[in-house]
Amino acid sequence: MSENKLIPELTDIKDNTVVVIAGPTASGKSGLALEVAIRYNGVVINADAMQVYRKIPIITAAPTVADRQKAEHQLYEIFEPDKNGSVAEWLPLAAAAIKEVWQRNKLPVVVGGTGFYIESLVGGVSPIPETGSETKERIAAVLADGGTAGAYELLQKIDPAGAAMVKAGDTTRVRRALEIFTDTGKSIAEWFKQPLVRLLPGTDFRIIPLLPPLNVLEDRCSQRFDMMMHEGALEEVEALLRLELPDSLPAMKAIGVPELKDYLCGKCSLEEAVAAAKLHTRQYAKRQLTWFRNRLRKLPAEIVAPD
Repeated sequence: MSENKLIPELTDIKDNTVVVIAGPTASGKSGLALEVAIRYNGVVINADAMQVYRKIPIITAAPTVADRQKAEHQLYEIFEPDKNGSVAEWLPLAAAAIKEVWQRNKLPVVVGGTGFYIESLVGGVSPIPETGSETKERIAAVLADGGTAGAYELLQKIDPAGAAMVKAGDTTRVRRALEIFTDTGKSIAEWFKQPLVRLLPGTDFRIIPLLPPLNVLEDRCSQRFDMMMHEGALEEVEALLRLELPDSLPAMKAIGVPELKDYLCGKCSLEEAVAAAKLHTRQYAKRQLTWFRNRLRKLPAEIVAPD
């Protein structure tokens, strides 16, 4: 449950209302989402890019079985860890889940720390068509053959404008840019110039930001990773490594996985691995905090501050 026991008062809830609880890791947003869902007859819908993967619920702090018994949760652990999930795949699933929840006269409570997912749901996305399976397979082969570096080099050759918009080491975005250019013949730079499209136009979005002070957040990050270790994070990563998945997959990049992998491969001590994971968690939380502070109020939604 959330450490913040004061739930914002939600008035004038309409048939098209969606509550969005956003904030950095360890901010208490999942607990607050559960409390809001219980009080307002809601369904919790995941907007975290890592909690969509199976086999790593401890590392990703996915809702527990006990929490899922208290309120319905959707879009958690829906993909196998060998999948390259993306906002392009999550967004229509989220829109469909929200509509289905409305049909049952319940309140959708979207919660997550992936800013791009939330921004895309509330503010809209570029009208880029979904790429075909044949194209996905071709680009997957490029990545398998030359890695992210090779794929990025190819992107620079065929779509320099698109390459300038993504980081060379960002496997997901490099892959997506290549797929888009291959399938449409147009650079992602051109697609992003198009007006944004909202999958749920006219929705009454209410955003509840959870943005604790940085020092509080950093303490929570360290405490939570200690709890993860106690709950079996090391064994979870050990089981994940037995699947022999490429390090380029999103699930293999979840904070805690690379660090504990280094320990299991004999590259560092357990203490060093845990310290590195805590450091990377704090750094990630700081980036999230900055992002949400700068971007949330620019979205077409009502901001509902916690009491």
